Amino acid sequence: MGLKAWAAKAWNYAWRRGFWRRLAFILLAFVVLWTGAMYGVAQWYIHKHKNQPLVLGASFVSDYASSFGLDPKQTLNAMLGDLKLKQVRLVSYWEDIEPSAGKYDFSGLDWQFAMANKYHAKVSLSIGLRQPRWPECHSPSWALIDPKNEGNWRPQLNKFIEAVVMHYKNNPALQDYELENEYFLKVFGECSDFSRARLIDEYNLVKDMDPSHKLIVSRSDNWVGIPIGQPRPDEFAISVYKRVWDATFTHRYFEYPLPAWFYAMLAGSEELLSGKDMIIHELQAEPWTPNGLYITQTSVKEQFKSMDAKRMKHRIEYGEATGMRTIDLWGAEWWYWLKVKQGDPSVWNVVKDAVAKADAQNQKLTAN
Repeated sequence: MGLKAWAAKAWNYAWRRGFWRRLAFILLAFVVLWTGAMYGVAQWYIHKHKNQPLVLGASFVSDYASSFGLDPKQTLNAMLGDLKLKQVRLVSYWEDIEPSAGKYDFSGLDWQFAMANKYHAKVSLSIGLRQPRWPECHSPSWALIDPKNEGNWRPQLNKFIEAVVMHYKNNPALQDYELENEYFLKVFGECSDFSRARLIDEYNLVKDMDPSHKLIVSRSDNWVGIPIGQPRPDEFAISVYKRVWDATFTHRYFEYPLPAWFYAMLAGSEELLSGKDMIIHELQAEPWTPNGLYITQTSVKEQFKSMDAKRMKHRIEYGEATGMRTIDLWGAEWWYWLKVKQGDPSVWNVVKDAVAKADAQNQKLTAN
């Protein structure tokens, strides 16, 4: 049977056999065309950015390191000194810096900036009410967050943000700010206010105070929608989580089947629409434990069901395959705990090798 005859037969089968078959054919054609278009956007984005340096960094939360029984200073020193990370994402929790109204204590964050300067590492500073790690919104006990009564706490929050920006905007380690971590993600965290007007107000506040540093706004991970509303940041950020515990239906570990090009499509679509690039500000690189347990409440064997050295290697390769050239890994405190408390440096060494490989590739780009 020739190609023309085969095409005619296929057309007759798909189009002339009733309404539902025609509808199914139309839907299938739409899916194929849409997927092809999105794949094309992804490949355009990957190709456009492939010759840019790859920055592998990591988030660091002093309180989280302490929860593992680690010395936070030793942990960050090892991240910057041994892993040789050139970028670190730090937090400025409101509850830690302003435990009493109007009284600021920056000492806990100052030593982290000092260490970043010591190792010539750049800092991406999280600011605002909602910042990384549970419960997400880190307000002091004296600030009663009530969306219906913003006049009681919004002015205090703005003053706090102003104090943080003024304290660090001239620090040589500061590279950019990340404002209100995953602000509109309502299904995770103990947060009650999701006012877009507040986010816009905070964005304008920071840009007015410090126009010289990049201001990043993050989105959640696997949603298909493209952020097109205000504020329009200097750069977008996205979190990427692959293997999680499904506590709702299967009560098993679940691996998102999304290919890396899906995230390249999100980044490329955003760049085409707004002209703004996107980074990965959280690439899952620690276990997602079952039933809401803390990592230290589970065995290492259980932890390795969702993240181990082999998965870590694949996860970093997956992040690089998205085409985004700045990737902050999530879970450095756990890698260090495994190394110094459990005597297992396997995950730590995977990251160390990946950073060294990225540095070598970047040197070649610079030489060319």
